[in-house]
Amino acid sequence: MPNYRLYRLDGAGKIMNAEWIEAGGDDDALAEARQRAAMGSFELWDKNRLVERYRPGPSSPLRTA
Repeated sequence: MPNYRLYRLDGAGKIMNAEWIEAGGDDDALAEARQRAAMGSFELWDKNRLVERYRPGPSSPLRTA
């Protein structure tokens, strides 16, 4: 199973903390990241590939990668 890194971000976009997510694929990892981050700002990475960058707000797309 792939290991993903979830980075929770503060208001300035700096990393507050990081966690590992073990998931079968991107969709499963994204679902887990959204739950863990409680819809706050986060980045989800698979090794050196950005899977998603999320920052809540009216103009923020859900998936940017």
